[in-house]
Amino acid sequence: MRFRHPDGSTVHLAYCTNVHPAETLDGVLAQLRDHCEPVRRRLGRDRLGIGLWLARDAAHSLTADPASLRALRAELDRRGLEVVTLNGFPYEGFGADEVKYRVYQPDWTRPERLAHTTDLARLLAALLPEDVTEGSVSTLPLGWRTRWTATAAATARTALSTLAARLDALEELTGKSIRIGLEPEPGCTVETVADAVAALTSPPGLRSPRIGVCLDTCHLATSFEDPRTALESLAAAGIAVPKAQLSAALHAEHPHLPEVRAALAAFAEPRFLHQTRTRTAAGLRGTDDLPEALATRTPGPAAASGASPAQAPGAGRAEYPGASPAQAPGSDPGDAPGLPDATPWRAHFHVPLHAPPAPPLASTLPVLRDTLALLVGGPHPRTRHLEVETYTWQALPPDRRPRTRARLADGIAAELTLARDLLTDLGLKELP
Repeated sequence: MRFRHPDGSTVHLAYCTNVHPAETLDGVLAQLRDHCEPVRRRLGRDRLGIGLWLARDAAHSLTADPASLRALRAELDRRGLEVVTLNGFPYEGFGADEVKYRVYQPDWTRPERLAHTTDLARLLAALLPEDVTEGSVSTLPLGWRTRWTATAAATARTALSTLAARLDALEELTGKSIRIGLEPEPGCTVETVADAVAALTSPPGLRSPRIGVCLDTCHLATSFEDPRTALESLAAAGIAVPKAQLSAALHAEHPHLPEVRAALAAFAEPRFLHQTRTRTAAGLRGTDDLPEALATRTPGPAAASGASPAQAPGAGRAEYPGASPAQAPGSDPGDAPGLPDATPWRAHFHVPLHAPPAPPLASTLPVLRDTLALLVGGPHPRTRHLEVETYTWQALPPDRRPRTRARLADGIAAELTLARDLLTDLGLKELP
């Protein structure tokens, strides 16, 4: 979906296909037929943007066989689909029964990550519509936080510098400009926008217009980051936002109440990691997963001191009272499981944009609205690539999961409709 910004530029809206992950090229072609085209038809559009997730095997097949790449491009055209962005965060196995910590491997210290991201950039340059010259790829925010050393940071920085040089050469060869966005995520070494600014600017730094930040509004909200502060810090550092992912986290205003904890427990599931955070008078506290947060009731510093959440300091790096070495190699030891429950909790669970959970829970859709207004509501857009990314449809509590392909297509179309309405409310005009 394309929109005309008041300044005359085009803003692209897509949805990410990691909601129906496919490991092989045949699987990708099937998802275009079984999922993406039906969503387009429900929206009544001649053209729909999709943010492709290409796993390692699918990307390798396309890189090794130019005929396969041409066939994919033809299939996209035939089904009324276009691609201006790729999700390069998961490397493989995103459809496995248990993903959890495996999604962070290989990290940016490993040559496989550089090779895969290079392949994705080259593939995207070939898949971009003829009238589009800019593409974006979101990627892992360097690596998981534990066992991340100064040597690891230097190795990752070297890999990204190599990638930036390759992207420069790619534009010279194809005329297509591909940019990469590190996607801050709770628990990673780049957990917040402030971490991203430090990683990209601290000496010796990585000053390249090819490398920026992919702003995920679920992750932003989970870490209790203020959207305006985050975007102002990126602007002050001269860091671009090649892409933003429109997503909403799970919010619990009163996690000490038994009925709230019971409602949260319904979202504790075995496939994905649901990092959980609370902002107390002592700062941001977190656990690596929702079951850890629920393990033990831990009255927080805000309760002890009488401070309210509004008085708590701004978001920073989280402390992890509930992390256990047994839960992930190298994870932080803590004093006791559980999170302080006197202040609101947010969990990294991408809930459908148009269908927030029933009370006593809520979603962080207001954070998405505020962020979107700052991104594209001004005189010029801060990013031109927007992607709805709700990959957790089949991880929802059983009574909320779509049971058929048709129901899933209905839900994705409803999310895109909400995003479209938010954009038109900001003065953007939908294009044919």
